[in-house]
Amino acid sequence: MLLTIDVGNTNISMGILDGEKIIGRYRLMTQTTRTSDEYGFFITTFLNTLELKALDITGIIISSVVPKLMYSLTSAVIKYLHQKPMIVSNDMQMDIKLDTEAPRSIGADRIVNTTYAWNTFHRSCIIVDFGTATTYDYIDQNGVFRYVVIQPGLGISLNALTSMTAKLPEIEIVKPKSVLGTNTIEGMQAGVVYGYIGSVEYIIKTMKKELNDPTCMVIATGGLGKIIANETDEINAYDADIAYKGMKILYDINKGKEYENL
Repeated sequence: MLLTIDVGNTNISMGILDGEKIIGRYRLMTQTTRTSDEYGFFITTFLNTLELKALDITGIIISSVVPKLMYSLTSAVIKYLHQKPMIVSNDMQMDIKLDTEAPRSIGADRIVNTTYAWNTFHRSCIIVDFGTATTYDYIDQNGVFRYVVIQPGLGISLNALTSMTAKLPEIEIVKPKSVLGTNTIEGMQAGVVYGYIGSVEYIIKTMKKELNDPTCMVIATGGLGKIIANETDEINAYDADIAYKGMKILYDINKGKEYENL
């Protein structure tokens, strides 16, 4: 079984795959101050909930955009699972090509997402990842990652609204029945959610136009992605598990190979 660990700026998500099937998911908040033993506790607790032991895990792969916690996390994996994890990086062998002005600056999460999209659909795709930031990654019909758009995430947009105003309360991110709010909370929800739907649609349409690729597939992922994906025809599919599936593909490609940073 393969343990996949996706380290984001807000959450660390773990998934266990038995072959192609995801048999368990576990999520905790990202904190750079945790010790290796704390991470070890979370990992072993996750395994225990699935009635698994360390010996049942035959491989581990980590995708991270938070370098500060990697020492503690990798130390936990080695100490508690007795294996050295594979780390997603630009130096890995992959079946996509990174063709941007600064390919080494492309984050591990984006490599994972585009790897999944290319291997799954074998066509040009825009992958919209609704995380702390929302990213739009374009991979062309030849499997070449060429362009990216990054905007503040839905949560950041809401936090900016509430933190920079004296009387506006913190609210739940849900789509109200109408854009015409009848109270402050509904008005905030309408502005944030409907406004975000509009910005997502405009970015996707503009990307397709400038790329001259009107039929490229648009795939959404990320915790808040489902809220937006269900409200627009510009997104063709939503899959919350892209990170786990993309890491599985990269692990299979690189298993048994030796790289300095793996």
